[in-house]
Amino acid sequence: MAGEPDTFIEEITRQWEQERPDLDLGDFLLAIYLRRLGRLIESEYERLCQARFGMSAWDMRVLLALRRGGPPYAMRPTDLFEALLVTSGAVTKQVDRLQRRRLVKRLPDPDHGGGFRVQLTDRGLEMVDAAVELLARDSAIRPATSKFDKREREAATRFCLKLIALLEPARSAPAPAKPRTGARRAARART
Repeated sequence: MAGEPDTFIEEITRQWEQERPDLDLGDFLLAIYLRRLGRLIESEYERLCQARFGMSAWDMRVLLALRRGGPPYAMRPTDLFEALLVTSGAVTKQVDRLQRRRLVKRLPDPDHGGGFRVQLTDRGLEMVDAAVELLARDSAIRPATSKFDKREREAATRFCLKLIALLEPARSAPAPAKPRTGARRAARART
């Protein structure tokens, strides 16, 4: 039908612009677009990891993080969860699963007494190298980016890198301290 939006996201945009014409919704809508794009890419990446390697995309990310660091392909769990933006508990579960599959092993960390490093095994290195080759050749976004010319791809890359660089420091800044429970009660009693 003529006049209908081409995509669901265009319908969302039209609805918000109709409902709140009094606001500049540019950043709000851009955040919606980026979240939707991330979900589409994540869904395809998860499907690929399950189909080709029998593991979750999150577990594959651990292998990729270890691989990109170069020999000896080992990291402390703290470095892993900071690099992957997940909790320490999530990394522990991922490492446990990967260790059961003999893709990683835990080694004592000579720099931190009692600590350990997670290291790729030969089998893990072989699997992650196969995954990198597949992802480079058959990326989840390739069907879309193949429609871009070189300048558009470079502009999209610059935009994403700049946005990430501007947002990540804000994400890692410490949250303001919350008053202790007793201090909150005292403050409420004074008002």
